Amino acid sequence: MSTVESTVNGGISFWYAQEGAPAPREPLPGDTTADVCIVGGGYTGLWTAYYLKKAVPFLNITVLEARFCGYGASGRNGGWLYNGIAGRDRYAKLHGHEAAVRLQQAMNATVAEVLDVCEVEEIDADQHRGGVLEVALSPAQLARLKAFHAAELAFGETDRELYGARATADRVRVTGAVGSSWTPHGARIHPVKLVKGLAATVEALGVTIHESTPVTEIKPKLAITPYGTVRAPYVLRCTEGFTASLAGQRRTWLPMNSSMIATEPLTDAQWESIGWDGRETLGDMAHAYMYAQRTADGRIALGGRGVPYRFGSRAATAANADRTEPRTIEDLREILVRFFPQLAGVRIEHAWAGVLGVPRDWCATVTLDRSTGLGWAGGYVGSGVATANLAARTLRDLIKEDSGQSGPTDLTALPWVNHKVRTWEPEPLRWLGVQTLYAAFRGADRREASGHTATTDRVAVLASKIAGR
Repeated sequence: MSTVESTVNGGISFWYAQEGAPAPREPLPGDTTADVCIVGGGYTGLWTAYYLKKAVPFLNITVLEARFCGYGASGRNGGWLYNGIAGRDRYAKLHGHEAAVRLQQAMNATVAEVLDVCEVEEIDADQHRGGVLEVALSPAQLARLKAFHAAELAFGETDRELYGARATADRVRVTGAVGSSWTPHGARIHPVKLVKGLAATVEALGVTIHESTPVTEIKPKLAITPYGTVRAPYVLRCTEGFTASLAGQRRTWLPMNSSMIATEPLTDAQWESIGWDGRETLGDMAHAYMYAQRTADGRIALGGRGVPYRFGSRAATAANADRTEPRTIEDLREILVRFFPQLAGVRIEHAWAGVLGVPRDWCATVTLDRSTGLGWAGGYVGSGVATANLAARTLRDLIKEDSGQSGPTDLTALPWVNHKVRTWEPEPLRWLGVQTLYAAFRGADRREASGHTATTDRVAVLASKIAGR
């Protein structure tokens, strides 16, 4: 039996296969009112509800979720709670280096914030703070790694460490790794355990969650659903890769596809051969990069790009949106075996896919329009596990300031607040563009892997400039 034939494909994600789908919450029973209506029951929406309710307990907060909490990226991601944020370099150009440093420092602190809340609220998400290890496997990757490491130091991350081949192998024995960069600002989590625990916590605080309630349109002070309309002074859009399904939002954020696999549990002997005792989250410096974690039950969960984008931004709501293509499963398995050849015979138990939100300039944003009461956060470009928490605390502060309960804060002064992004090109231009760019990145990775130069592939440099990365 082939790898693909023996692999469970879809079913939302491996994380849900482990945990089981949550007990369904009731849909919206009809027209109602709230002080704050949050559209989207993923990390951003739930964290926003949490921080608003903790800050102002008397607020009437309603969360509307199309399926169930964590159905989207929050229940499908790679479990990287880390300090990366999309758009930092652009914010440095727009607002100055020190403003971007403040944004990075806020992200560094966010990793600890999430872990602290999990401890206080007794949320067991298999969290382990082992940091993030990003490895280089070619001369070109090593040159990028060193430049990346230097840039992180320049943005104030003085506790980051740079390793050569031997020190890298002391952490994780990735075959062919010639160097790595490690930051302590990262942790492994179980995505579904976090989102389930967070949903239960906000309900216990008195937040109302309605599931199976798709919002079809957001207007000032209105969230419109097939079951009724919620009227609220503040309506917050927290829909990330599903944003394109809302009326008028088709070109706001591109729903980029990402795919994952999970192995069967490894034996003690296999783990002994790999190392990875620190349980760092693991990535590389490829243009079409991978990401992985050592799960609490002894598997490797590994992800990367498959088919990056489907025509018309409709992938998130398609019937097979949680399935990944057989070719992608094999591609991800090849990465696994290239990193760890001793795992060539290991069975891939589960494969799945999901979408993340990508703005045209690849910059995550938090916005509150004080004239309409409409707010939104997202465009995390795959770094949303931690960024959603910082976004939520920022939305809390923006609402408190707008309603006269507080003044500006350090968070509301961060450069990503109220950043404006132009929309994506219409079809078929955006489909053609994304397919072409990712073909260019994959080709560049192949050429760099087989070459002996430390220079980044020229095609990849051009593709990154065109993409706005």
